[in-house]
Amino acid sequence: MDNSKKVKAALVQQPPVFLNLKESVSKLERLAKECADEGADIVVFPETWLPGYPVWLDDAPEAALWDHPPAKRLFGYLFDNSPTIEGKEFERIVSAAKDNDVYIVIGMHERDGASLYNTTAFISPHGDFKKHRKLTPTYTERLVWGVGDGSTLNVLDTPFGVLGGLICWEHWLPLARAAMHSKHEVIHTAQYPTVHERHQIASRQYAFEGQCFVLASGSVLSKDEALEGFESLDSGDLEVRELLASMRNEKLLRGGSAVIAPDISYVTEPLFDDPSTVYAGLDLSMVNQGRLLLDTDGHYSRPDVFELKVNTRQNRNVTFLERED
Repeated sequence: MDNSKKVKAALVQQPPVFLNLKESVSKLERLAKECADEGADIVVFPETWLPGYPVWLDDAPEAALWDHPPAKRLFGYLFDNSPTIEGKEFERIVSAAKDNDVYIVIGMHERDGASLYNTTAFISPHGDFKKHRKLTPTYTERLVWGVGDGSTLNVLDTPFGVLGGLICWEHWLPLARAAMHSKHEVIHTAQYPTVHERHQIASRQYAFEGQCFVLASGSVLSKDEALEGFESLDSGDLEVRELLASMRNEKLLRGGSAVIAPDISYVTEPLFDDPSTVYAGLDLSMVNQGRLLLDTDGHYSRPDVFELKVNTRQNRNVTFLERED
């Protein structure tokens, strides 16, 4: 890591074109260029920004009814508008990182086979990338996402140090934090739908425990914006629109993005109810200075007492083995 290098981070709070993958990728391309023009080295988008966090799960009263036709069709629209790692939409995002010479951290509903996963992709300006799938979907999220496994506890090596991240309530998993701290992150992305007070606490605690910078990323989204995004699909599906319109809150996501230093101070204070992009310069020298106080994978660990084993195998339900004649 080059401690003399100053890194500028950009945290995008603008919402996607809700549920519209194609238009959201176009918006991402515009925003990535805008952030690069402002001198950003890293551009972070919130949890499942592509094509939008499934806000109806908590706000629409009939979202979880068993075999409810509008709820099933709404999931179908989400599924159809979720990217695959091999697809052209993801290729466009990789190109945006390369064309603008920035690292892009993007939260997305990743489609793999017949399932969706809550995934973060860490993409370098050279076009290489790593991905992480959320280990444990939280509460109502289990209606739409499969579970990740240890094979995607990944980080990306950069000229300014290790870049990694966890998603939302993964920050409350002590062993997941310990596993990530062993990778010695310099910059950690903490992606949320919105970074409310509990998420601020988790992010600040992670910054100190990991002695790293934390980029806490959330989105702004109103019910009107959610409805406009769905309408842009031109489905004509009035029942699904009615389900979305039944969401109880006008302000669905409030942003709250912030940048937190290893000493838990705010480099930039949380910004709520404003779709502006949050920018911050990171003084990387703070990372090594703070390790005088705490290194949970080094001088402040007790491997003679505590030991964590992480299963990094990719878990598959079916494995085909070649027959040996």
